[in-house]
Amino acid sequence: MKISELEPTPFWSIFERITQIPRPSKHEDKILAWLRDFARERGLAYREDEAGNITILKEAQNSASAEPVALQSHVDMVCEKDPGIDIDFENDPIPAYVDGDHVRARGTTLGADCGIGMATALYILDDKNMSHPPIEALFTVDEETGLTGARSLGEDMITAPRLINLDSEDREEVFVGCAGGIDTVASFKAERTVVPDGLTAVTIRVGGLKGGHSGDDIDAGLANANLLLARVMHALLEVTPLWITGIDGGNLRNAIPREAEATVAIIPAAVRQAEAIVSRINSAACKEYRKTEPSLKIEMTRTGEAKGEALTTDLGYRLTEALFTAVNGVISMSAEIDGLVETSTNLASVKIKDGRVIISTSQRSSSDSRKEWLAAVMKAHFEAYGADVSQSDGYPGWAPSPDSPLTAKTVEAYREVYGRTPKIKAIHAGLECGLFLAKKPELDMVSIGPDIKGVHSPSERLDIESTVGFIEVMKVLLAEL
Repeated sequence: MKISELEPTPFWSIFERITQIPRPSKHEDKILAWLRDFARERGLAYREDEAGNITILKEAQNSASAEPVALQSHVDMVCEKDPGIDIDFENDPIPAYVDGDHVRARGTTLGADCGIGMATALYILDDKNMSHPPIEALFTVDEETGLTGARSLGEDMITAPRLINLDSEDREEVFVGCAGGIDTVASFKAERTVVPDGLTAVTIRVGGLKGGHSGDDIDAGLANANLLLARVMHALLEVTPLWITGIDGGNLRNAIPREAEATVAIIPAAVRQAEAIVSRINSAACKEYRKTEPSLKIEMTRTGEAKGEALTTDLGYRLTEALFTAVNGVISMSAEIDGLVETSTNLASVKIKDGRVIISTSQRSSSDSRKEWLAAVMKAHFEAYGADVSQSDGYPGWAPSPDSPLTAKTVEAYREVYGRTPKIKAIHAGLECGLFLAKKPELDMVSIGPDIKGVHSPSERLDIESTVGFIEVMKVLLAEL
């Protein structure tokens, strides 16, 4: 079955079309051009700002309400793929398909985050029978790599007093708050030396991990590939110096790294000990993560005699210890909302690029003071090992608003569709809502969506039934508004 053959077909046809348009972060020109065409073909006015955000406008339909509502989603997607998958995310469509009760992609991220939010807003703009107030459908750019579209939003892009964020991934849950965040990037000058003669080259690889969203999934007990790689390298330092010829782990700041690899030169007399160390740590990690990471695998492969250049052994030591001792994961839970992660950090990626070794991390918290404290801790940690450290401006959290008028109407819409009360929650992930609120403090906001699991990883899957239910909730809610 094709995605466009699912019911309601107008909605699923739009979503299928979105999957065919390349839209990695910072390369959203194709999807933006399509949105402009979508508006023009339907005679809908639209606004753009200097950041590239687009707001498409639609008058009230079957409604006397003059008070508009904003429907907000972002146009970019996280582009991750399994090893061996040949895809050019800037030019190729996503290989999306129907897999039983879900929509998935073959070996890549699906982009339901936030393709479903986009499809929902466009479906409402396209529909000629639905009852709704005036609509401002806001599509923001570059959410996944820094929320730069929301950060630079033009003053007239939202005039509505109410905003429904369509970027959540849990059915029958209404989100009324989110964490703020900041990125901390450590950079070492890649000091190099010629590899001494007679050393053995080996590759250490960590793979088979699920990965996931560094906000939503940070408390799911998932393994971090960069930490596991550092654990192995730290243990190897006890039996041999390390001449690191390459290291590559993780990709995006907001994704828990699934894979990490280092190529190193070691003294020949330590090879067997090194193999035993890797085997021991692999066995231990498989036991530690037996419930959450059943496919975890850490392996070492001999690749012959080492040649060429490597990072100096001093830098290799400092880099290894900086990674090995870095804090990662959940730091504290919320004292206000049961089960909510308050503060966390993610050791997101390690790369050698342009003569530097670059370590990217991200810190999140629903407490601004805790976020700033943790960012300062990470900065001090990497500086202690000789790294240059830079930090982003960060983005604000969204203080929970469980008693707002929009929240009440959203709860009633869920009750009407499902016959039960949804959960009112805050989310540890960063949403653009905090930035909107900073620009427009009077905004009444909620964030809702269908079930999407495995976001920011190739295991991403969209639940079809919950998506259909979500569409019905939106119809009922807009009619009420």
